[in-house]
Amino acid sequence: MSVRLTELSNGFRIVTEYMPGLQSAAIGVWVLAGARHEAPEQNGIAHFLEHMAFKGTETRSALQIAEAIENVGGYINAYTSREVTAYYARVLKDDVGLALDVVADILRNPVFEAGEIEVERGVILQEIGQALDTPDDVIFDWLQEKAYPDHPLGRTILGAEKRVRGFARGDLERFVGEHYQPQQMILSATGAVDHDVLVRQTEALFGDMVRVEARAAEAARFAGGESRTVKMLEQAHLALAFEGPDYCDGRIHTAQIYANALGGSMSSRLFQEIREKRGLCYTIYAQAGAYADTGMMTIYAGTSASQVADLAEITVDEMKRAAGDMRADEIERARAQMKAGLLMGLESPSNRAERLARMLQIWGRIPTLEEVVERIDAVSLADVCGFAEEIAARAPAALALYGPVEAAPSLEALQERRAA
Repeated sequence: MSVRLTELSNGFRIVTEYMPGLQSAAIGVWVLAGARHEAPEQNGIAHFLEHMAFKGTETRSALQIAEAIENVGGYINAYTSREVTAYYARVLKDDVGLALDVVADILRNPVFEAGEIEVERGVILQEIGQALDTPDDVIFDWLQEKAYPDHPLGRTILGAEKRVRGFARGDLERFVGEHYQPQQMILSATGAVDHDVLVRQTEALFGDMVRVEARAAEAARFAGGESRTVKMLEQAHLALAFEGPDYCDGRIHTAQIYANALGGSMSSRLFQEIREKRGLCYTIYAQAGAYADTGMMTIYAGTSASQVADLAEITVDEMKRAAGDMRADEIERARAQMKAGLLMGLESPSNRAERLARMLQIWGRIPTLEEVVERIDAVSLADVCGFAEEIAARAPAALALYGPVEAAPSLEALQERRAA
């Protein structure tokens, strides 16, 4: 397998990886513009724009967009995150050119017809309502808001209902003009693909775009704080976040190994101590996420109203204990799980296309798998213990609570427990 990268004169990048033996391909365009690139009055516009991309172009109706891909047995979809918006398809090898043509069409020629805007507005409002009815979804929005108050990273990707109700065609066109620039776009394709053919087709479809400098994202500011929403639910939901490294920080693999050992699997400390030994919850996990200039180490659990205080306090105690007695075998197990997850995931063309786009976004190049594995292997027990001590004792923190959480300790109380 070989990765090839070409950059057009306007800054548009094409990255491909041919995978022998496959009869299909994953292909998409990743736009380096997401929720964090929105001004306050635009909150939710990146996600709204993603929805509208499939609602018709100058040459295809919404139905024709779907039929073009599904008539050949493929599928097409999109997603919006805080830093990117992706439009992608999976098709058989003979239909790669068709898939790219459809993706280019929805990116270059959307019509934003008024009636379709109203239809999709209703769909997105239903999506917002669904998220609000899903405690283990909405709690992370509230956690994010407290971690990054008055900052784009602290706003929900879906947007506030009031904002979504007010968006019009001009708002969509303005965001496209500000951020959908050729240097902000990456075509990533893997599987049964021909790099040279894709470069020629991409040049024909995107080469005429004129480069205009996109508005830079506001620098991140992790502040922390507490969100507590009392509601009669079956479970009390708790989410803790601690400031962590960004994805270019050399400690990112240390953070990921620590999160895995702390709460990333059935053998992890939090799962064993809180679920298996004490039976305080059904779900508990830890994960390390990252952005361009900041990161979050997050712990989530759901439990009963009567046990939420014990769960929160034991979680802090386990974090402190991990800083002092993390063992080499735990690090090796977490390291093995990380490497296996990485390598197993890359057996999928879609996951490979995602990885290529993300690596190019982060590094401006594609690190080899060997390089990534070497970085994971280079993390030592001392590195993890040092990071664990920083998270347990000093890292800024945010707390979100939802449900019957009257008895849950405050962030201030947990901070005091961290310092004790």
